[in-house]
Amino acid sequence: MENIKIKPLTKEQIIISIDRLTRFKHPKNKYTRVFYDIITHNLIYPQFKKSDLDKINPVILTNYAQEIFNYSLEKLTNKKHIENHTINQKLEEYEKTVFICDFETESLLENKINYAACIDFIDQNSPKNLLWLKNLNNNSDIISERKRHSLHFPVETVVLVEGATEETLLPKFGQMCNLDFDKEGIHIISAGGKNPLVKLYYELIEILKLPIFILFDKDGEQNALEIKQKLRPTDKIHIIECGEFEDLLPIDLIKKTLNYELKNISIIEKDLLEVNGPHAKLLEEIFKNRGMHEFKKAEFAKDVKINLETPSDISEEIRQIIQEISKVKQIKKSC
Repeated sequence: MENIKIKPLTKEQIIISIDRLTRFKHPKNKYTRVFYDIITHNLIYPQFKKSDLDKINPVILTNYAQEIFNYSLEKLTNKKHIENHTINQKLEEYEKTVFICDFETESLLENKINYAACIDFIDQNSPKNLLWLKNLNNNSDIISERKRHSLHFPVETVVLVEGATEETLLPKFGQMCNLDFDKEGIHIISAGGKNPLVKLYYELIEILKLPIFILFDKDGEQNALEIKQKLRPTDKIHIIECGEFEDLLPIDLIKKTLNYELKNISIIEKDLLEVNGPHAKLLEEIFKNRGMHEFKKAEFAKDVKINLETPSDISEEIRQIIQEISKVKQIKKSC
């Protein structure tokens, strides 16, 4: 591309950009966002507004973006652009395996960004998607690399849950039940409620090729019926039998966590935990009696995770859920 003027990306901007490009999101959305961002901020001539870019052919858009990337990398590393695009090819193959891609998306994926020069910026403290990107530079099998280094990517199974408690604890329970989510490429997404979960599932089945496991609380039965109308053969729904996810936690685990959180539990609080009822409401009462901050499920889940130690901390239904997730994952292998 001739007669263009570029303001080079900084090292930090490159790291942020490749991080966004390798997250678990539909490639059309993430590539468009990143490419628009660097073109509007780092292309001095010709200048484009976002509204201008909406009208540009995706091939031309990709050419501008990769030119900015590669020029910036040459300035930062003093390394000329190489013609080895192994990482690009592996990324493109992966995205097409995971997502349904149209022509525009494929045009964005067929870029020549010099990822090989980017990997020098990635260290062991980088997010897992970047550690995975670094591993794509070798010729090893990417599944074996994921298992060996617990890289999480490539993703092969998606788990949809209502809230942050499940998102925090399910991977830990899985690990204790010999199903390591990071080693097995199981990606968990918190939808933020029952209705948003239904909406998210409908969106994903339009763009995603991977099997999906859906977890609802007991009061999500009606929502589950909505999903069943469009449930794919590869997907599975589990409705928690006893109520909410917190109700799956054994009382002894909750007591142990409260001891950790409160330093000690009073007799009154122990008596409260012996009362039948939703665990979340009992915990709200305990926190209220202590005059503490409002009980927050997400924060308590983090403390539960710290206190998970023995097989007795895992209820039978949690074991069942982990087994069902494992079976859904096996569907991907058989396809």
